[in-house]
Amino acid sequence: MTRIIAGQARGRRLRVPRGDRVRPTADRVRESIFAALGSHGDLTGAAVLDAFAGSGALGLEALSRGAAHATFVERHRGTAAVLEANIAALDFGDRCRVVRGDALRWLATAGESFDVAFCDPPYDFPDHGWERLLGRLRANILVVESDRAVPAHPAWLVISERRRGSTVVQMATPRTAGDDETSAAAPGRD
Repeated sequence: MTRIIAGQARGRRLRVPRGDRVRPTADRVRESIFAALGSHGDLTGAAVLDAFAGSGALGLEALSRGAAHATFVERHRGTAAVLEANIAALDFGDRCRVVRGDALRWLATAGESFDVAFCDPPYDFPDHGWERLLGRLRANILVVESDRAVPAHPAWLVISERRRGSTVVQMATPRTAGDDETSAAAPGRD
């Protein structure tokens, strides 16, 4: 069962698409992600991106915790329908936009910036896909969930890395001129 953990929709269940196409973020991993985000400030009023959205659990959790708007990108039609049903069930429709399409293609033309971007692509997402994705994203904080540490990218500085079971969660911020490789966070375990 996937549910909203905190905020105005706390305890509400989310539908999850059938089959193995979608791998919803476990509640404990989401708790860890949002605890880490909390140390960087409040989500109130934030604009968030949930790329590779699946059921929308990450973006919907952010909305429940006070984010102003979420953009969800999901390319699979059936999965997008489940996502839209979750948005409607939580009555978040006026604070959401669902883009039915490929996240990499959308980011190439979107030209939008976000306060927080969640990226949870399929576990077999290739390294060259990460290169393209990270080169196109514009966000103040990036949260990546994957089965492995994502390859380093010159645009992003990893500020934390945690492993929970077979899942690696990395948080990154845009790299600035004063950043160097030694200022990145050491990997950790939850």
